[in-house]
Amino acid sequence: MITIRFPDGSHREFPKGITGWEIAKTLSTSLAKEAVAVRVEEELWDLTRPIEQDKAIEIIKRTSDTGLDILRHDAAHVFAEAVKELHPETQITIGPSIQDGFFYDLYREESFTLDDLARLEERMHEIVNRDEHVTREIWNRNKAIAFFEKQGELFKAEIIRDLPEGDEITLYRQGNFLDLCRGPHLPSTGKLGHAFKLMKLAGAYWRGDHRNPMLQRVYGTAWSTEKDLQAYLTRLEEAEKRDHRRLGKEMDLFHLQEEAVGSVFWHPKGWTLYRLLQSYMRDKISAEDYQEVKTPQLLDRTLWEASGHWEKFRENMFTLEDENKILALKPMSCPCHVLIFRQGVKSYRDLPLRMAEFGACMRNEPSGALQGLTRVRSMVQDDGHIFCREDQIEEEAHKFCILLLNVYRELGFEEVTVKFSDRPPVRAGEDAIWDKAEAQLEAGARASGLSYTLNPGEGAFYGPKLEFVLKDAIGREWQCGTLQLDFVLPERLDASYIGEDGKKHRPVMLHRAIFGSFERFIAIFIEHYGGKFPLWISPVQAAVATVTQEGDNYAYKVLKKLKDAGLRAEVDLRNEKINNKIRKLSLQKIPYILVVGKREAEEGTVALRKLGGAAQEILALDEVIDKLKEEAVAPHKKATFGKN
Repeated sequence: MITIRFPDGSHREFPKGITGWEIAKTLSTSLAKEAVAVRVEEELWDLTRPIEQDKAIEIIKRTSDTGLDILRHDAAHVFAEAVKELHPETQITIGPSIQDGFFYDLYREESFTLDDLARLEERMHEIVNRDEHVTREIWNRNKAIAFFEKQGELFKAEIIRDLPEGDEITLYRQGNFLDLCRGPHLPSTGKLGHAFKLMKLAGAYWRGDHRNPMLQRVYGTAWSTEKDLQAYLTRLEEAEKRDHRRLGKEMDLFHLQEEAVGSVFWHPKGWTLYRLLQSYMRDKISAEDYQEVKTPQLLDRTLWEASGHWEKFRENMFTLEDENKILALKPMSCPCHVLIFRQGVKSYRDLPLRMAEFGACMRNEPSGALQGLTRVRSMVQDDGHIFCREDQIEEEAHKFCILLLNVYRELGFEEVTVKFSDRPPVRAGEDAIWDKAEAQLEAGARASGLSYTLNPGEGAFYGPKLEFVLKDAIGREWQCGTLQLDFVLPERLDASYIGEDGKKHRPVMLHRAIFGSFERFIAIFIEHYGGKFPLWISPVQAAVATVTQEGDNYAYKVLKKLKDAGLRAEVDLRNEKINNKIRKLSLQKIPYILVVGKREAEEGTVALRKLGGAAQEILALDEVIDKLKEEAVAPHKKATFGKN
């Protein structure tokens, strides 16, 4: 007999060689139905793998994050089996699970089409219905290479050749299909279910190298239930409606074009939105005693070498040569802020020193990775660095977390999750320093009322970090803010302050951002609201539209009164039917439309229509202006509105 320990602390004895699936069946029928794998100590195993010794286990359910990853990996294998059945000349390469689904890279002379995807998806359903047993096999390395070469799977053979001599090669068999994989996998194809769909085609170089063959990448999605699949497809439809690139064009906010790859052409309305967000952020950080600075964009290579960025970030930097010097456009502002800190002697009494910059940065992102505003080459970061003593880390972390949560809440993002990334395997600094840094950063997060999940080993080489993930209106998650603790850069760039003991000490540096970059955050902001912004931050808050030309003079008077009241407004005098005007202004997501004609001019009224509403109400102009003025107050200024 062996002793099996469970996550709740209980334990039971079972016959030696029992499987995770058999254990699940003894615990509950529903658990066995939901089980997809078993965690044995810290390793994921197939449900059918015998357990020979005393172990701590956890049954992995299909609805858990880990369970979904396994389902999606199984879906990739079922897809690959369908490919080999319908197109046996195709070579299969790698097929991992990814967020919301999976992909598989394929090599085939002939291009796949969307019709091919429909047939492949149909064959996948057939394979699930066959309920083929999935079995794990351990092969000798040379035998595995010879097998895949004989099958014509040269990419698989190459993967195995790159593995160290003596490694055991794990393969999984389902029906007549055999694939190289570490696992774990479901006991049979039938356990996958039918909650999957093939989504799109793309291209990818083998191993990401443009010198290698071009492969065809097929993306799919897979979920634990068909209800979850339909909910996901509905979210995709909603996301398409909210796509910031489409809305940016409809609302005349910005555009992108080949003459400036990865850079944004901001139109007047888009730039208004940009400046409003920047002004808002400037107000927020000024209230927290940040000192705003501005640093150069073009700096000598020697600075980037001293900071360590040249070694670790060189391929993403734009460089040029001038007068026998190599210069680089800054990809981030951190070293520049250290250079400002170094000017003059700093005392322990000067700390914490909170420095902020709307830093214009350039990063040489691959052209294929660029995507609207979410991935650009030219960006402005809401960069900030806090120079403090070690005993101030917890308090500064707490203050920043409160600031960040307040900003997100005021901008309409209520759900924020946090990941705490601790020490990576390769790191700088002594373990004692890391112990202290992690404890203080965690304490700051807890003091702010934040719950967080551990992201083990994912901290920066110079210190731990918090990553802030906000959820948008349709449930998508976006990592935006970050707080990183750094002992290394102040050391490398020789930053110091005079302590209470009269000696030099190194400050601790907290790297922090809330938006991350204005460009990416604006994309998220547009999609979160679907372009229907709160009135205070709408680029155009009201439009005056005339019914006939008889209302033109009054329309100008209304426009002037709106602008005199501090409202952003425009007028539409086009010789079109009023319904057409309202339709076009609504497409631009203008919050309020003030319709005027001869009658309104005589009575000093307007017909007020709110975006998204079918009805209109006739109100006195002054009443409308008071209403809009009150609604247009920014959330961080509401407490003082009406005073003075």
